Amino acid sequence: MGLYPLVQNETIKLWKKRRFLVILLILAALIPMFTYAQMKVAQNNKKQFGSQDWRLVTQQQINDYTNRLASSRVPEEWKKYMRVQVKVLQYYLDKNVDPKAPNGVTFTSTFVANAIGLFIPLMVMVLASDLVSSEHSTGTIKLLLTRPVQRWKVLASKYIALILYISLTVFATMALAYLISGLVFGYGGWNLPSFTGFKIVGSEVDLSYVHPVPQWLYVLMQLGLVWFSALIVGLMSLMVSVLVRSTAAGMGIMLAVLIAGSILTNMVSSWQTAKYLFMVNLSLTDYLSGRMPPIEGMDLAFSMTVLAGWGLASLIVSFLVFTRKDILN
Repeated sequence: MGLYPLVQNETIKLWKKRRFLVILLILAALIPMFTYAQMKVAQNNKKQFGSQDWRLVTQQQINDYTNRLASSRVPEEWKKYMRVQVKVLQYYLDKNVDPKAPNGVTFTSTFVANAIGLFIPLMVMVLASDLVSSEHSTGTIKLLLTRPVQRWKVLASKYIALILYISLTVFATMALAYLISGLVFGYGGWNLPSFTGFKIVGSEVDLSYVHPVPQWLYVLMQLGLVWFSALIVGLMSLMVSVLVRSTAAGMGIMLAVLIAGSILTNMVSSWQTAKYLFMVNLSLTDYLSGRMPPIEGMDLAFSMTVLAGWGLASLIVSFLVFTRKDILN
């Protein structure tokens, strides 16, 4: 049997579980909430400053960071982050470019940048965590693996179907964020400039590589990085599904790992070896916007290499275990 019928079968099974539809419903319910919150922020800024002039808002942010830097109560790790943000915001101010111009495009960009570390990985985990373990709970694993089909093809078909649904999830997230927020903020802004290329060394920001790109290109860059990050989470989740026969246990493991990673990202600045954990490297879009990395010395190439290594290792472990799995016990 060829691979295409197996992929088709796995795709249909995933669709019948309705988990992708649940993800769409979650997005359709949460994105309006975030849109409303963003609208209230804009309204509060208007009340506070008497106008919606982004220069006043940005200058106020710079002043807030500067005042907090003078406080002895602020930890040094936070001060490094604030020094970087002051320089990045000042750069936007000097170039007369609003980094958060209120429109559907910038809302989408901001939303996915905040969702890449935990929200999108959790949705991917929902899709991937029971692709193999559910076969054990329903008893279909014996029927599946006793058919005259090589085991690697069975697992490969599950991976291909998963990649398809990960791609749909990432695309749906960005599409719904743009369509829903555009009702409030408008659908323009595709050609507005957005700066990228910030290189952060310690608390210093190298601006020599900074260059403007149109918003549509910036969003496409984000889309690729979000997809890659989600893909690695999917590969890891499917590996856990192969190793653990219980769907609940598999989901619990990945949930704990992802939440721990979200916490570690804000706490591991002095733990150098933590930069090799895949959870700490998920927020790839931060490198585009000039945000300070969790641990000094990390950059986009490093994080993508670490994630690729984890993804490749999970593939190897999954195929080795699945092709040798004892289905009688």
